[in-house]
Amino acid sequence: MPESIYSALGEYVDLLLDAVCAVDKAGRFEFLSRGAERIFGYPAAEMLGKSMLSFVHPADRAKTLDAANAINAGHIRLDFENRYIRKDGQIVHLLWSARWSADKQQRVAVARDITKLKHAEARQRALYAISEAAFAAENLQALYEQLLKIVQQLMPVSSFVIARLAPQGELHLPFQHLPSATESHLMAATQFCLGLLARNAISPSILPTAITEPSTWMGVVLNSHNTILGVLAVQLDDSAMEQADADLLEFVGQHIATAIERKELLARLHRAALYDDLTRLPKRELFYDRCRQALSGLERTQQTLAILYIDLDGFKPVNDQYGHAAGDSLLQQIAQRLQQRTRQTDTVARFGGDEFVVLLTQMDAAPMVSAIAEEIRLSLNVPFLLNTQAITITPSIGIALCSTASCSIETLLENADNAMYKAKKQGGNCIIFA
Repeated sequence: MPESIYSALGEYVDLLLDAVCAVDKAGRFEFLSRGAERIFGYPAAEMLGKSMLSFVHPADRAKTLDAANAINAGHIRLDFENRYIRKDGQIVHLLWSARWSADKQQRVAVARDITKLKHAEARQRALYAISEAAFAAENLQALYEQLLKIVQQLMPVSSFVIARLAPQGELHLPFQHLPSATESHLMAATQFCLGLLARNAISPSILPTAITEPSTWMGVVLNSHNTILGVLAVQLDDSAMEQADADLLEFVGQHIATAIERKELLARLHRAALYDDLTRLPKRELFYDRCRQALSGLERTQQTLAILYIDLDGFKPVNDQYGHAAGDSLLQQIAQRLQQRTRQTDTVARFGGDEFVVLLTQMDAAPMVSAIAEEIRLSLNVPFLLNTQAITITPSIGIALCSTASCSIETLLENADNAMYKAKKQGGNCIIFA
């Protein structure tokens, strides 16, 4: 081929934005087009004669060497991906097509910079993963653990903390992944989060910190609907933190803030559906669920369960004389005493008004139930303090027992309710078995 054509081909190759490279069998660069400097950041003269592996990201060297050996053996690669470290320290993602030239005894390859594509894919995967975690995680702590795994897939995280800002301004760390777990490490994480929040107060725009020292932190303020939730902060295994890492963390942080807020909202809605706002006791639906669980275990344990239906004697006059705020305080104190007189395996629920229902499980017989009911009655006879005023109120308690899984929850509640009304007819402050 005439030299003029070779020269023209060389000019065309140099016009390509991709890098055209040739390396010898040992992997030393022998030719680099001008596109290589744009991609690698090095002038060709600084790379020629040097091993390609010295520029490859350490984590990708093993697979790069395997691919090179396969190409040297005659295999053609059209879709090999790896990462190189540019002269400025930034990481570039490359897509290679390569083959072995037997007559030249060279490996000839073309590299395309796909860094932006990889970053876009990483963001998209993170967005899907965060959205899924927000719905699938059982609770907030489980969500934090899922978020750690998602961020670990995006960057080599060694330490990870989520700091939350309380309404009063206090900062606490509800989730922390600190390998050293020392007090100084925890203090450093806390101080970094406080500093980032202080900077954010001066400049409200979200600014991840661009840091290059291996011992320092990188973080982002968690903002959602103009509300500051806290800080997401990480330390990376790599000694150099790239701007790309900071940009990615900022993107992830925005969606993590939304996921946390959504999970907290769902938790509040779930709690509102199952628990009484005033007393924090289970409502009817949760009580029924606990009853079903207890009934299913009766055949195995051969024990007895009991339902205590409790109504307060003379509660209405308390509201009339002292006001509804005092009545609410009284109900809260009664709920506390009922919980203090029962076990963790039992359930105390509020069905509305001044009606409380207690599920006692793993009872041996009626005398055991009677003893617990009497403890409850006596505890409620102790005067309550309402605005420095001592108030005495008594309960009427009806009890229904069951020792077989075939019992109906509705029937048990109805029997206990009827027994409670019999107790009221007898003057109240007493216990009646159905």
